[in-house]
Amino acid sequence: MKLNVIGGIVLVLVVAALVVVYSSLFTVYQTQQALVVRLGQPVRVVSQPGLNVKLPFIDAVIGIDKRILDLEAPAQEVIASDQKRLVVDAFARYRIQDPLRFYQTLGSIQGANSQLAILLNSALRRVLGEATFTHVVRDQRAELTARIRELVDVEARGYGISVVDVRIRRADLPEQNSQAVYQRMQTERQREAAEFRAQGAQRGQEIRSRADRDVTVLIADATSKAEQIRGEGDSTRNKIFADAFNKDPDFFAFYRSMQAYEASMKHNDTRLLLKPDTSFFRYFNDPSGKSKGDIAAPSARPPGAPPAAAR
Repeated sequence: MKLNVIGGIVLVLVVAALVVVYSSLFTVYQTQQALVVRLGQPVRVVSQPGLNVKLPFIDAVIGIDKRILDLEAPAQEVIASDQKRLVVDAFARYRIQDPLRFYQTLGSIQGANSQLAILLNSALRRVLGEATFTHVVRDQRAELTARIRELVDVEARGYGISVVDVRIRRADLPEQNSQAVYQRMQTERQREAAEFRAQGAQRGQEIRSRADRDVTVLIADATSKAEQIRGEGDSTRNKIFADAFNKDPDFFAFYRSMQAYEASMKHNDTRLLLKPDTSFFRYFNDPSGKSKGDIAAPSARPPGAPPAAAR
């Protein structure tokens, strides 16, 4: 009986000792840092991962994340220096640098997010209010975000927080102004397109005019050379005719008459009304080409009588 009582007491003492030992130990993970609080007052900060000791039932351990945390700030309207309204959507990343100051000033991650959102909005209004719309959207976006990060980081260090990065996800005009800006941009692009088309048409007209001028000059030069060559050919032909006439006038007259017969008797609308004894048909009447008109006196035709009619 006495042994059972002693065994029970020993068992209770062992269990109590295990509870005390368990309450005296705590583990710090690699992603966290621990703040030991004794009766509501911070005692020490444990930043190295591993197994640590505290006073049982008196000390409390508060785990604080030491990884980089995200802050998603709601979109807000900012008035730029050129009086244009911008809807700015930004976010930040931060790390808890001083756990003790963080616990004393903010107490939790939710409190830190709330306070940093206020600081971020204030820095956005301060920095972007000094820049123009073009600088925010296109030209100086990186420089502006760097200034915003510096301002937020300086103010956040008082809370034991280090701001790692600040980014502007979107900076755009309000919805009611976007359509008007789009229409203005569309009109501007249409004006530029019309100007380019007009310049292209003018350039094309200049090229066509120059080509027409070159064609006219080439045609004129070719016509001039052709007329010159034709004149030289006619001169050569007339010389040949003159030489042939000088060598044999009768044969030349016969040959020319044969050509006249061939040209006048083609199938066309030309009609000739001639007297049979006219000199045009002298080779029909006499192969030697002598007609009665050659022998007759010049008075054979009545004075004032018209020559043979041609139609």
